[in-house]
Amino acid sequence: MALLHRAELRPSKLELLVPWLPGRSWFAGEAGAEVTRVAAYRFDDPAGEVGVETLLVRAGDGPVLQVPLTYRGAPLDGADDFFVGLVEHSVLGRRWVYDACGDPVYAPLLAAAVLADAGQAEEYFEADGKREVRPASMTLSGSRGSSDGGSAAGAPAVGPVTAVRGGGVELALVRRPVPADVPATGGLTGAWPGQDAPVLLAYAR
Repeated sequence: MALLHRAELRPSKLELLVPWLPGRSWFAGEAGAEVTRVAAYRFDDPAGEVGVETLLVRAGDGPVLQVPLTYRGAPLDGADDFFVGLVEHSVLGRRWVYDACGDPVYAPLLAAAVLADAGQAEEYFEADGKREVRPASMTLSGSRGSSDGGSAAGAPAVGPVTAVRGGGVELALVRRPVPADVPATGGLTGAWPGQDAPVLLAYAR
């Protein structure tokens, strides 16, 4: 479960992405345009130290982009190429934000979601000693391709992907999620209000 804080972030996560996204090779949309949130999902760091959240966003009128982020209380050694920026959290203080694809905490969590259908973390707030659960903004499903020959035999045609490696498994994170066949090796799909046909978010290769 992911404990959330009713807090103010400066800059906000979306504001942080405005200057960062156009520099990515997989970016599509209007550079400098307002970044809007479409949906999001979280994973749990077993150690409870790192926040792991994936945002589905748009830059202007561009396509949906998948941006997994990690939030840390200190810089991550050797991850300068994946550094997104700093935010000031009114409860937790300064947080270093990274593209999760370069964070070692992320790979095994994504693998568990893709290959074992581990699902997303339930998000909740603590209010007056009571737990207040926040409804998920999207659904996730991890699965292997069907055995009836209907699944893709190789890499699906889904546009730009980012390799995520960890624990002996290589995964591909789809940067512009679209509906696609789940490869026989396994994939993670998701849907949200307004996107009824599940899109392929990640797959094993």
